[in-house]
Amino acid sequence: MVEVTQGELWWAELPMPGGSAAGFRRPVVVVQGNALNRSRLPTVVCVPLTSNLTWADAPGSTLLSAKVAGLPKASVANASQLFAVHRAYLTQRIGKLAPKPLGQILVNIDIVLGR
Repeated sequence: MVEVTQGELWWAELPMPGGSAAGFRRPVVVVQGNALNRSRLPTVVCVPLTSNLTWADAPGSTLLSAKVAGLPKASVANASQLFAVHRAYLTQRIGKLAPKPLGQILVNIDIVLGR
């Protein structure tokens, strides 16, 4: 089983999207807590990233520079598309976010959840 830690960025091979759901090969940020990450659960809660920067100002979005994310381009973490993915879809670890950008993503999840 794929081992993950909160704040890690992974390439995920997602199925064909339906509607406005995230799909295809894309980076994701693991936001699930580490107690669950160490469990036998086959799924992991993630936030998808997009290189479409027009979403940077949308509610629940966090802009991540290419350097911060370890990706070729700047990306937007869209907390409003929070989802669970089977660990088998996580194909390659990219890196790990520093506490500040991860914290902003977690704050945006709280906003999306109305907390």
